[in-house]
Amino acid sequence: MMLYIYYSPILLILVFLFFGIRIIRPTHRGLVERLGKYHKFAEPGFHWIIPIVDRMFQVNTTEQMVDAEPRTIITNDNLNVTVDAQVYFKINQDENNVKNSQYNVDDVKHQMVSLARTTLRNIIGTLSLKSANSERNKINKELYDTLMREASNWGVEIIRAELKQIEPPKDVQSTMNQVVKAENEKIAAIDFATAKETEADGQKRATIKHAEGVRTSRILHAEGEAEAIRLVNESANKYFVGNAQLLKRLETLENALDENTTIVVPSNSDLVNVIGDLAGVLPLNKTNTNQKT
Repeated sequence: MMLYIYYSPILLILVFLFFGIRIIRPTHRGLVERLGKYHKFAEPGFHWIIPIVDRMFQVNTTEQMVDAEPRTIITNDNLNVTVDAQVYFKINQDENNVKNSQYNVDDVKHQMVSLARTTLRNIIGTLSLKSANSERNKINKELYDTLMREASNWGVEIIRAELKQIEPPKDVQSTMNQVVKAENEKIAAIDFATAKETEADGQKRATIKHAEGVRTSRILHAEGEAEAIRLVNESANKYFVGNAQLLKRLETLENALDENTTIVVPSNSDLVNVIGDLAGVLPLNKTNTNQKT
C-alpha cells in the first residue's frame, strides 16, 4: 500500500507529460492556444503542450483540391447549363498565413467552394452557351483572378482553377452535335474540292508546259532551217555567183566565135587574158574608141 502511495504521483506526472506530447509532420504546421488565446507557432517536429491548458491545431500546408460540384446556371441566352469546376490551392507555411487560414475564415474548403460557385454564376451568366464553350480559358482566368483577390486574407495561394464541365440541355446538345457534324462535312467537302482543283491546276500547268515545249522546239527547228538556208545562200553568193557570170560570158563568146565575130572586151576584164589570143578579141583602148566615134 505504501508502495502504491509512493509511486502514484510519479505515475500521474508521467501520464500528464504523455498527454502533452504533440508530433507535427513536415506537411503540417501547428498553432498553439493557451486558455483560448493564441500562444505560439509550431514547426514540424516534437512539441509538448500543457494538457487542458493548451490546445494545438495542426494545419495542412500541402496542395489541396476542392470540387465546386455540378450546379445549374442560366446563360445569357436563357439556357440552363450544368457547370462544375475544380480549385487547387494550398495554405502558405509561414506563421501569419497559417493564422489567417484559421482565424480569418471559418472553413477554408467550404468557403472556397461557395466562392467558386458564386463566381462561376456571375461569369457564365454574362455569356452565351457558344461563348461559354469556346472561351473556357477566359472563364478559368476570371475564376482564378477572383479567387485570388477574395481569398487574399485567408492565408491561401490559389494554384489553378479549371472548369470541369459545361453541359447544355440534352435537346440543345443534340442540335449542337448535328451542327458540328454538318460543319465537319462542309469542311471535308471543301477540302475535297480544293484537292480536285489543285489536281486540275497541276494537269493544266503540265499541258501548258508541254505545249510551250513543242512550240519552242518548232521555233528552234525553224530557226535552224532558216539559218541553214541563209548559210547556203551566202555560200552560193560567195562561191558560185562569179563563176556563173563567167560561164555566161564564155557561152556568149563561144557563140560569137562560131559566127566569126570580133568582140570588144574591156581591158580590165579577166576574160582578156584567158581567151583573148584564141578568140581574136582586142582590148578596147580609149584612143581607139575616140577614133571610132
